[in-house]
Amino acid sequence: MKLTSLILVFLFSQTLYAGGTLLFIGDSLTEGYGVPKEKAYPSLVASELKKKGKEIKLLNGSVSGSTTASGLSRLRWFLKAKPSILILALGANDGLRGVKLSDSEKNLRKIIELARKNKIKVVLAGMLLPTNYGETYRTDFEKMYKKLESEFSLVKIPFLLAKVGGEAKYNQEDGIHPNVAGHEVIAQTVLKTLEPLL
Repeated sequence: MKLTSLILVFLFSQTLYAGGTLLFIGDSLTEGYGVPKEKAYPSLVASELKKKGKEIKLLNGSVSGSTTASGLSRLRWFLKAKPSILILALGANDGLRGVKLSDSEKNLRKIIELARKNKIKVVLAGMLLPTNYGETYRTDFEKMYKKLESEFSLVKIPFLLAKVGGEAKYNQEDGIHPNVAGHEVIAQTVLKTLEPLL
């Protein structure tokens, strides 16, 4: 999704609702690559919450292919919407590209700090890497999320793709991006962590 598209989403949503706002910042997994936007897990989460009487507005600031490096600028832009909760789901592409983990951690820390400065609750979505990325890198990657969770006393989703990653029936043909059924599972995973905060 290009920045112009994000701007249109923001302006449109501003006219609909001026109350509590959930902001998702992620990559293609959260943007909903390959599935209709209303079937992507952020939309499913918002729909489920509304069914339960929660008055929320959804902003999905996710961009396919993005790494942690772009997250801070996106959060700065969406501060105009005064989000109350940020679901931070970045890092998968950093890991897949072998980005230096100290850089990824620094980027995530800056995003979290800016959110905290603006009184936004942060829900950190944990990620895992495939086994072919080497035990040391995979372990350090997982520890990065745990370190940030502990440092900032964050609410954390242990693994965003729990029960979905590696399961053919829940993924598209590329074996990476969830299909509609996969997004339904992810939505339930996110709701389990998110609902107690609302």
